[in-house]
Amino acid sequence: MIEIERKFLVKSDVFKAVAFKQTRIIQGFLSTNKKRTVRVRLKGEQGFLTIKGKSSKNGLSRFEWEKEILKEEAEVLLKLCKKGEIDKVRYEIKIGKHTFEVDEFLKKNKGLIIAEVELNSEEEIFIKPDWLGDEVTGDVRYYNSQLSKIPFNKW
Repeated sequence: MIEIERKFLVKSDVFKAVAFKQTRIIQGFLSTNKKRTVRVRLKGEQGFLTIKGKSSKNGLSRFEWEKEILKEEAEVLLKLCKKGEIDKVRYEIKIGKHTFEVDEFLKKNKGLIIAEVELNSEEEIFIKPDWLGDEVTGDVRYYNSQLSKIPFNKW
């Protein structure tokens, strides 16, 4: 259950034309401790409870456990979360053998667009589409748990 991913800023919205899926996501955090983050997510009509461990030094990998819960359970748990809800639209784009998840943030994080790609190893090669910008893997400012505390519009 180790998640390996790289994160990038996105330079333009051309990715939207090639997205095969688009989903609205609302999420909150029950814990934003550096050693463990506990997230509640409403992804379309599905609910999820996720626990993430501390990131590796380079920010590429960390423990992740996720469990699907009822939509109604997620809605109740979101009311218990810390202040600073994350609201975003996720676009999924297939590039080569990888699927990029591109999050276009709304509300207090409006203007921020981040792409993530999950890998099988830290050294795995992947095709970088033209719309990818600077890599921000390991930059804690771009973690959703941090964006809930210090939103993009406060930078």
